[in-house]
Amino acid sequence: MKPSPEWMQRRERGSLALLRLMCRTSLLAGRGPSRIVLHGIALYFSLTAPQARRASRAYLKKALGRPPSFRDLFRHILHFSTTIHDRIYQLNDRQDLFEIRIFGAEPLHSLHVGGKGCFLFGAHLGSFEMLRSVARDHGGLRVSVAMFPENARQIHDTLASINPKVVLDLIALGKIDSMLEIHRRIEEGAMVGILADRASGPDRYLELPFLGKPARFPTGPFRMAAMLRHPVFFMAGLYQGGNRYDVHFELLNDFSSSASREEEIRLTMERYVAALERHCRESPFNWFNFYDFWKAPDCENP
Repeated sequence: MKPSPEWMQRRERGSLALLRLMCRTSLLAGRGPSRIVLHGIALYFSLTAPQARRASRAYLKKALGRPPSFRDLFRHILHFSTTIHDRIYQLNDRQDLFEIRIFGAEPLHSLHVGGKGCFLFGAHLGSFEMLRSVARDHGGLRVSVAMFPENARQIHDTLASINPKVVLDLIALGKIDSMLEIHRRIEEGAMVGILADRASGPDRYLELPFLGKPARFPTGPFRMAAMLRHPVFFMAGLYQGGNRYDVHFELLNDFSSSASREEEIRLTMERYVAALERHCRESPFNWFNFYDFWKAPDCENP
């Protein structure tokens, strides 16, 4: 049996009791006061998580085009902590706390009006939770998120306790009927979001240039989209400081009209990686893969 990807082998850090206490405190005190504690948490992990710190430094050097300072490393982890913290309010239907700008959503509204669904391929870039916020605020767009939940079980269970309805929006990957459930929801007019920059298990990879160095991306999500023959959009909810988020949508391909499947899969992946790289350079502190993303193929899941 092939080993799991490195990100799935990392043990989840943090205490479940502490996470729940932070959630309750944040809802009682409000976003502003609780962010004071958030800065302390980010500083703690900046100092005590050497693997994440090394990965952050390697990535930021590529994205910034210069060696990062400790302040850059702290800012990177603070952005990550902030997006998790803000999910508490987003799942509690407090979208009024945020200033959200949306770019490129017109084609999605056209699909929705026609009763059609699509794939939204995101990455561990910014806040994917902003997708749900956008859907709730724009004409009843239906959103489901397909994910492998085990690696962040503590965070997911804690956030689900804030709003149990969030569980209904989740499609667990790795099950026998996962693809059938995804197909059913898209056929019913839903948008299905997938974080397509990581594999959730053994997968076929395609090596593509990313931030100046070859990196391997899993082909599984793209093969599924080609097999089910639905449109695919890139999506990113980028944290811009304060209470501001920019949500971007970009059409990658419409597999419902594709002819050459393998050629179209590669083309779609190239467009996906190009969009991902562009946003990493424009908003570098939003990339949250805290492991060696560029590890050589013979070292991980060959």
